[in-house]
Amino acid sequence: MARVLITALKAHGFHPREGGDSGLPGLPGVYGPKGIPIEVPEEEADDARLLAGALLRDMLAR
Repeated sequence: MARVLITALKAHGFHPREGGDSGLPGLPGVYGPKGIPIEVPEEEADDARLLAGALLRDMLAR
């Protein structure tokens, strides 16, 4: 789902940061119970959150 969200955000003109080293501190690639964080620049965060929320709702409804 994270890959789809990142691709969709890019397609809509957002600039998600590459997350190759993301994960729990000291454990890259290991994620907590809340899933994979997708980061965008601060000035895009509000709009990106709205789009990501709508996309997630759509994906989970299927």
